[in-house]
Amino acid sequence: MLKSLKKRLNSFATKLFISLIIFFIIIALLLVSYFSKRFEELLYQQIGKYALVQAKEIAIIPNLISAVEQRDTKGINQFVSRLYANSDASFIVIGDSKGNHLFHTGNIQLYSPMMGGDNDAVLRGESIISIRKGTLGVSLRGKTPIINKNGEVVGIVSVGYLQHDIHLIYSEEFTPIIIIFICLTISVFAFSWFFSRRIKSQMLGLEPKEICRLAIQQEAILESIFEGVIAIDINYRITAINYAARSILGIKQSASMLTGVDLSSIIQTTNFLDTDSKTTDCKDEICQFNNIAVIASRTRIIINNQLQGWVISFRDKNDINSLNLQLSQVKNFADNLRVMRHESLNWMAMLAGLLHMKEYDKAISILEAKSLGSQRILDFISSRFQNHAVCGLLLGKYSRANELGLQLELDPACQLKEIPATLTEVMLISIMGNLLDNAFDAIMNLKEPQLISEHNRIELYISDETNELVIEVADQGVGIDPTIRDHLFERGITSKASDDHGIGLYLVSSYVQQAGGLITISDGDEGGAIFSIFIPK
Repeated sequence: MLKSLKKRLNSFATKLFISLIIFFIIIALLLVSYFSKRFEELLYQQIGKYALVQAKEIAIIPNLISAVEQRDTKGINQFVSRLYANSDASFIVIGDSKGNHLFHTGNIQLYSPMMGGDNDAVLRGESIISIRKGTLGVSLRGKTPIINKNGEVVGIVSVGYLQHDIHLIYSEEFTPIIIIFICLTISVFAFSWFFSRRIKSQMLGLEPKEICRLAIQQEAILESIFEGVIAIDINYRITAINYAARSILGIKQSASMLTGVDLSSIIQTTNFLDTDSKTTDCKDEICQFNNIAVIASRTRIIINNQLQGWVISFRDKNDINSLNLQLSQVKNFADNLRVMRHESLNWMAMLAGLLHMKEYDKAISILEAKSLGSQRILDFISSRFQNHAVCGLLLGKYSRANELGLQLELDPACQLKEIPATLTEVMLISIMGNLLDNAFDAIMNLKEPQLISEHNRIELYISDETNELVIEVADQGVGIDPTIRDHLFERGITSKASDDHGIGLYLVSSYVQQAGGLITISDGDEGGAIFSIFIPK
C-alpha cells in the first residue's frame, strides 16, 4: 500500500499537479499582497483627500470664522455638531490660533493642546494631510487653517478618520477580491487536476523517463531495419525516417533535418497516399518513389480510434528482382528436369516394350519423330527470341503444357529482338509466366476431362515488330467470372479457391502500368479469354 502510494506521488501527473498548485499559490500570494498594499495606499489617499476637502469647506464658513475669532465655544459647538451629524468622519476638531481645542466631537477638554504635533504648518497657512496619533488614537486627518477677512490665521479645522474605521472600510471593499482569489484557487486546483490527468492520458500513461527510453529504442530499431521506413502525421509531415529510407531515395539530409518536412517534398509518387489510405492499409504495393521502383506497404497509426498518421515501409524492387530472377531460373530448371524425367521414364518404358517385342524399326521411327519435334520447337524459340531468360521460360512452359496434356502454340509471327527500356527482364518474365499459368489453370478448371481434351489449346503471340511490344495469350478455358471482371487486376481478386492466389494478374497489371502500357481482356471465339498487352518501346 505504501509502495503504491509512493509510486503514485512520484508519478509525473502528481508532480505536475502539485507543481501547478504551488506555482499558482505563490503567484496568488504575490498578487494579493501587491493589490492589498496598493489598495490600502489608494484608500488612504482618497480618504485623506476627502477629509481635507471637508476641512476646507468648513473653514470658509463665515459664521464659523466669526465664532472662532470671538472664541465662542458654545456657538462653535452648536454649529459644528450639526455638520458632524451629517458627516461620515470619525471626528471634527476646531482649534484656535495657538493650537488649543475650541471644539472636539470626542468631548475633549476645551483649550487643551491639540495632539499630533502637525499644527505648525497649518498655522502658517498651509493645508495638510497627515497620519498621527491623537486623543482618540491613530487617525488620518486633513487639516486646513481658518483665515479671517484680514488674511490672518485665527484657527484650525481638522477632519479625521480613525485607522480602525479605515480598516473596516478596507475589509469591506477588499473582501470580494479575496473571495474571487479563493474561487480562482479552487478553479486552478480543479484545472490542474484535470490537466495533469489529460497530459498523463496523452502520454499513454507513460512517465517521461519511459517515453525517453522508448524514443531511444525506436530510433535504434528504425536504424536497424533493412527496409526503408517513414512515419508521417495526419498532415503528411514526416515524423521519423530511417537511414535505409534515405539511402534508397538518395536523400543526403539527416533525419532531424527532415522531421516536419512535407512528404511530397522528398517523394514524388502517383497514388500511394490516396483517399483510401485513410480507411485501409496496404501491403507490398508496387509503385514508383522518385522514379525508383519499390515495393511498399502502408499502415495506419490509430490512437483512441483517431487516425494519427501512417507508417510507410518499402524496399528497392531491384533487390527483390535479383532474388526473383534467381528463384525463377531455379524453379524453371527444376520444372524442366521434372518434366524431362517424367517424359523420359514414359519413353524409356515404351522403348523397352518395343525392344522386348523386337519392334526395332518402330522404336527407331518413334525416336526420330520425338527428336525432330523437340528440335523443331527448340530451333523456333531460339531463333525468334533473342533473350535467353525468355527462351528458357517458353521451353519450360512448353514442357509443362505437354505434361498437363495441353497444347501451347506459338504464333509463327512471334519475335522478340529487344526488351523495351520501360521493362526489365524480370518484369517481362513475370508478365509472360503469369499469363501462361493463368491460361493453364483456366483450362484445367473445366469440370469434365473430355472438355479439357477438346479445349486444350493455348495460343501465344509475342512481337516487337512495330513501335510497341505486343503480348497476347488466348485460352479455351472457363473464361472470366462476370462478378470479378471489373476488379480482376486488384490484389487478392481470384476465382480460385486457394488462399495463395490473387497475386499474378495484380503483378501483371502493375508492371504494365509502370511501363506505360495497356492491358485488355476479351472473350475468345471458342470460349475462354484473351489477354492482350501493349507496351510502348
